[in-house]
Amino acid sequence: MTIVEMLEQSSVLTLLGMGIVFSFLVILVVCVSVMGKIVRNLGADKDAGVLPAPGGSGGSSGAAKTTVVAAAITAAVNEYQKNNS
Repeated sequence: MTIVEMLEQSSVLTLLGMGIVFSFLVILVVCVSVMGKIVRNLGADKDAGVLPAPGGSGGSSGAAKTTVVAAAITAAVNEYQKNNS
């Protein structure tokens, strides 16, 4: 097998591989788009309900949610450090 034949074969395999990957990505984009339309038409993308705030009021600000999340993360890290040291 000569160098020219090997280069020709490698070029064909490269183009074939790239074509297969491109085709898969096109199919993936189409499927995701169709699923998005189905979910939107069914109304499944809407929030099921609003969870009550930790303080008991009907709504909470973004800062309160951030504080609660930060406290939970801090507690988890402290617990991990206690158990693994």
